[in-house]
Amino acid sequence: MKITDACVCPYPCGDSSVRRMALEAKNLGFDRLVAADTPSGEFYGIEVCTGIIIWSTPLKDLINRVKRERNSEAVVSVEAGDNGFNRAVISLKGVHIIRGIQSAEKTAFDHVAAKMAADNRVAIDLDLSLLLSGWGITRQRAMHRFRDVLTLEQRFEFPLTISSYAHSIMDMRAVREITGLCSLMGMDIPDVEKAFFGVDIITASPDPAVKVIR
Repeated sequence: MKITDACVCPYPCGDSSVRRMALEAKNLGFDRLVAADTPSGEFYGIEVCTGIIIWSTPLKDLINRVKRERNSEAVVSVEAGDNGFNRAVISLKGVHIIRGIQSAEKTAFDHVAAKMAADNRVAIDLDLSLLLSGWGITRQRAMHRFRDVLTLEQRFEFPLTISSYAHSIMDMRAVREITGLCSLMGMDIPDVEKAFFGVDIITASPDPAVKVIR
């Protein structure tokens, strides 16, 4: 299991190179980064995985994009929409993460979607960028949405991931600092560790079928 920041955005999406972000991640206590639109590799002992983020798009186009990425070994994330859209996305084979839930409407992720996410091993991402840089009602709303997600996670046990959504090394935070921030949402250390390991959970090969020999 590797402590993973589930989404960073190196140059050209952001203003820091993937090598510089990997070095910063090492200093901050991480083992791996999922880097948007960046080839996989290893820098300074930090594993970098390709991340694909699919933004709001017609469902037909999204299905075609997911099919194209299915065998690429990329970590595929889809930006959350309304409840019906999210349920449809969760049911798609090849989708690993639903992100942006903190900006979606309150009904976008309910108990039905939570059960589907658990059954299909689709993670809900805790994007901490708004908690780190947001102010006032925007930050409070994100905190409340994450608490709602965590309440559902305790019941249905779907995977979680944690991301900084950093576009610069200045946006990145240490594992210890993130753990403290997550405690404000009611997460204890084992909860945070499980979310840091979420990328391992969602990318692991499914258990082989049990063969009955007669």
